[in-house]
Amino acid sequence: MIYRKGMIALMIAILAGCSVAEEEKQPSSPERDVFERRNTAPDPADHALTPRSGEQAYARIALNCINKQYPNKITHVLNSAADVAEPAKLTPVFYGCYDWHSAVHGHWLLTRLWGQDLVPEMDEEIAAALAANFTAEKIAGEMAYFKGGDRAAFERPYGIAWFLQLTTELREIAAGEGSKAEQAKEWLARLEPLEAVIVGNIKNWLPKLAYPIRLGTHNQSAFAFGLFLDWAARSGDSEMTRLVRDKALGFHRGDRNCPMAYEPSGEDFLSSCLMVADLMRRVMKDAEYASWLSGFLPEIPTDGSDDWLAVGIVNDPTDGKLVHLDGLNLSRAWALEGMASGLSADDPRRASLLASASLHGNSGEKSVRTPHYSGSHWLASFATYWRTRRGIETNSGNPDS
Repeated sequence: MIYRKGMIALMIAILAGCSVAEEEKQPSSPERDVFERRNTAPDPADHALTPRSGEQAYARIALNCINKQYPNKITHVLNSAADVAEPAKLTPVFYGCYDWHSAVHGHWLLTRLWGQDLVPEMDEEIAAALAANFTAEKIAGEMAYFKGGDRAAFERPYGIAWFLQLTTELREIAAGEGSKAEQAKEWLARLEPLEAVIVGNIKNWLPKLAYPIRLGTHNQSAFAFGLFLDWAARSGDSEMTRLVRDKALGFHRGDRNCPMAYEPSGEDFLSSCLMVADLMRRVMKDAEYASWLSGFLPEIPTDGSDDWLAVGIVNDPTDGKLVHLDGLNLSRAWALEGMASGLSADDPRRASLLASASLHGNSGEKSVRTPHYSGSHWLASFATYWRTRRGIETNSGNPDS
């Protein structure tokens, strides 16, 4: 036990990294791999003879990337030469996993598995990793970045939707009892100032948004709206609920015959049609939703078949854009299950929705453990969202749920 506690303490020290002064002494280019080794959790299961569970594998992927600074793709407004810096200095919490939003949902993944007690053998390691990043100093750095000039739209809406999913997760854990609840309260309290800035940006944006954003990638509005509503339900923010609900109904209540035959586009990771359907079950009563869905997707079969919606194909998993389609299969799976959850138990469409969800989810999960970082750094979060039925526990915003 003493040895184990010593290893955990060492891990926290490793994850926390060096002081700023020590960081400045590091060569900026030739030894970046040293930075990553110092800040990436070691994998004690690397030489294990027994296979890991899916949850263990997904947790390991996130642990190995939330502090992996390079390669990195940043969307960054430079206001002056002072804004030229490494990602870890620009956004000190969420700089790993290739980009800001993937770092956010990598932290969400770990929080989800830890809070749901799905990887108890990794609890201490996960808690150490989260504690090293959820510090007041690092979160202050995130705050400073968001308050910089021309950054009100930073990571809007996809990345900030995932951030609200992270605080939603912590809020749910904090509502429980025991040591995890106490720890979650501490982390949440530190993140709440950043949450307030992000929520303020969303509330300023929503009234100005004149049209839905129907892309199959990061800018899509339907996916983000669903996560905004789930956050608002848990946090008790009635203003956010009203703003998003009114926009969702205004944008989509009259939608009919969504062109599923045109999906997917070559780089989609979100379905333009299914994400709208998954959103609307959150804002409509059951009977209204069932009727609306008949007009929106009239081709949903009633025979229980699973092949009515073709699985997305990835021809090159090393291509960061083409691999989006593996994520599409996983996000389709959770959207299809979400749609089924909004229908009555005797609705004849449920069987085909759930069958197709299983087909897409299983196909997507096969791609999660790819050795190619272009996919592995984010697909585990999508698999965990589907695998743990996130967003389906309640139809947030639906008066019947």
